[in-house]
Amino acid sequence: MPVWAQAGLWGLLAGGALVLGAAIAWLVRVPQKVVATIMAFGAGVLISALSFDLVDEAEQTGGLVPTAIGFLAGAGIYVAANILLSKRGARHRKRSHEIQGSEEDTPGSGAAIAIGALLDGIPESIVLGLTLLKGGGVGVAVFAAIFLSNLPEGLSSASGMKASHRSARYVFGVWSAIAVASGLAGLLGALFLEGASPTTIAAITALAAGAILAMVADTMIPEAFEKTHLYAGLAATVGFLSAFVIGHV
Repeated sequence: MPVWAQAGLWGLLAGGALVLGAAIAWLVRVPQKVVATIMAFGAGVLISALSFDLVDEAEQTGGLVPTAIGFLAGAGIYVAANILLSKRGARHRKRSHEIQGSEEDTPGSGAAIAIGALLDGIPESIVLGLTLLKGGGVGVAVFAAIFLSNLPEGLSSASGMKASHRSARYVFGVWSAIAVASGLAGLLGALFLEGASPTTIAAITALAAGAILAMVADTMIPEAFEKTHLYAGLAATVGFLSAFVIGHV
């Protein structure tokens, strides 16, 4: 199977965790503290993967300068887009309760939330596709990090959507579309960057990593801390260690 096709399938599978999380939230009333704890765990997993499997490897592959530039650019682009979406009603898109807001309260917020979810998921899938370009199959630690962070993301956000009286059609339509888009992002990333120079690969990897870190700090950690408070740090530490162990087994 071509690398680009593998990247698409792995991206779709990782994005499918969003749908799984949304299904759990829709069918079962999960306590907000449990959701927040899982969110903190997922944040720790992502930070670990960023540290050891993305940024560090990008620097070793393409050098410090392109890695640093890409990393800062990724964070800057994400923050700028997130600010714009926040003004449209997507500020609390990962929140698991009524603060997320409804369409009646903020017209157009539904579309903004969907676009925001896409903004959160695309960088992860591009990175996943890039791990396949190195040969030897998909990066297991990176895939595990994305999957384990997508699950609570879908769970938390879908809980908030349900509390804000959004329909099942909307909720599952959003997450299914994001899962498909994640697969396409992984596919396109591998397709267009296959054969690219190490410097280019490093810069793109770092750009996606910067966007992911900004997303974790802006959306996942605040939601986790709000409900778990002092336990958020412990859950994030366990997540960090879990991803680290997966990457070294």
